[in-house]
Amino acid sequence: MPDIGMMEMLVIGIVALIVVGPKDLPKMFRKLGQMTGRVRGMAKEFSNAMNEAADETGMTQMNRDLRAASKFTNPKSMAKDMMGDVMDDIDPSKFEEGSATRAVAEKKAAAQAATKERIAAMKAERAAEASDEPEEPAAPEFTADADAPEGPVKVIKPVDPGPAEIEPAAQTERS
Repeated sequence: MPDIGMMEMLVIGIVALIVVGPKDLPKMFRKLGQMTGRVRGMAKEFSNAMNEAADETGMTQMNRDLRAASKFTNPKSMAKDMMGDVMDDIDPSKFEEGSATRAVAEKKAAAQAATKERIAAMKAERAAEASDEPEEPAAPEFTADADAPEGPVKVIKPVDPGPAEIEPAAQTERS
C-alpha cells in the first residue's frame, strides 16, 4: 500500500470531485472497491496455488527439515543437546548381571553419585561462607615494627610452572 497521508487523500478527493463530478463519484468509488477486491482475490488464489505446488513437490517438508537442521549450526545448543543424554543418570540395571558393561556402568553410577554429593557439599559450604563473611572486609592493621621495611610493600604472587618446567622432572622420576 502506498504511503499516502491525509493531505494527499484530500487533494485526490478534490481533484476526483472536479474531474468526475459529484453525481458519478460514488459509482467510481464503488467500481474502484470492486476492482481492488478482485485483485486481492487473485493474489490470494495465486498464493494458495503456490503453497499447494510446494506441498506437492515436497518443498514444505524440505523447509521443515532445513529449519530443524539449522539448530545444529549453533555449537552451544548442539553441545547441550548431545550432552543431555550423557549427563543423565546411569542405570546399570539395563545391562546383564555379571557383564563387563554392567560393572563399568555401576562404577560410573557410583562416581556420578559421589560427584553430585561433592557438588552439593561445595554449594552448601559456599553458601555458609557467603552468609558468615562480613559485608566489607576489614582493613589490615599494621603496627610499627623495627623489622618492617619502610615504603610500599611488594606482593609476590606464586608462579605457575609451564609444561616445559614440569616435563624434565617427570622424566627423571620415570628413569
